[in-house]
Amino acid sequence: MKRVFVYEYLSGGGIIPSAGDASVNDDAAAAELLPLGLSMRDALAQDLLQVDGVSVSVAASPRAPRVPGNAEPVRPRAGESAFDFVERQAALHDVAWIVAPETGGLLARMQQVVGPARWLGCSAAAIAVASGKRATLLRLAGHGVATPLAFEHVPEVERWVVKPDDGAGGVATRVHRSQEDALGDWDRRSTAGSPMAIEPWVDGEPLSVSMLCTADRTELLSVNRQRISVDGAGALSFDGVDVNAIAVDGERGPVLSRLAKQVAKAIPGLRGFVGIDLVWHPRCGPVVIEVNPRVTCAYVGLSASLGRNLAAELLHDHAVVRAEGSDG
Repeated sequence: MKRVFVYEYLSGGGIIPSAGDASVNDDAAAAELLPLGLSMRDALAQDLLQVDGVSVSVAASPRAPRVPGNAEPVRPRAGESAFDFVERQAALHDVAWIVAPETGGLLARMQQVVGPARWLGCSAAAIAVASGKRATLLRLAGHGVATPLAFEHVPEVERWVVKPDDGAGGVATRVHRSQEDALGDWDRRSTAGSPMAIEPWVDGEPLSVSMLCTADRTELLSVNRQRISVDGAGALSFDGVDVNAIAVDGERGPVLSRLAKQVAKAIPGLRGFVGIDLVWHPRCGPVVIEVNPRVTCAYVGLSASLGRNLAAELLHDHAVVRAEGSDG
């Protein structure tokens, strides 16, 4: 029996680090991200529970006391840190599947405490690159991938975005109507101690790509439509995702399949379920905004939509890698 530990940071009791914006407190950020986290956690657990020969443990906490189906709830001890809890549980299981934001180095630290042998997901090196939005864009641009950096000196760009360089879910992201205003916001928030990213706002259709990165292939799983809004004060909100909304065998599919392979080549060590946020620009086509080196909310419902159990495939790939002696 293979023992799998599923841990989602917020529902498992973690506290989100500062979002880099005094107007967004930690509780507000957690409240915004918790429903997304729970949906991902439950989707992973439900897929795993359908795999023969697998027992599933799911992290629970006072914030989210119930776990799906026949999964076994496991809870942190009194006063135990998120990292100590994950390290302890990982040691009791064969595989640990962790969902955590990159914010404040959380995902990287989780990978470190779990260790590559039990870790289901991207390598430490890939997480390090993808955890910084600016570093990601520079890496991708260097490999010929279109990013917002290509728009920095385009005269018709009217809006600019300032966001935490390691943020998640659109928290503390603001859209400004001039570069001057954006630079002022970037300076204020950077001075406050949080690393911030500034980039042109790219007009177009907000999409995301879900890809499966295994030992021998990079596969485009789905093209998803993102629901994003910007209020009158410029605060950006992520309002959800329509999973598998655009057919991968349609006109855009081959373009985005090539893009997925380009991204995987540019960031070695991407493994498992990986998300790419992008904008389909009317003239330039796909422009990559960021790479998520972990499960995203686009995983929710995707196995059913595709008619295949993605968790089973990822467990199989993990077993293959371990048998070959890779360090993950």
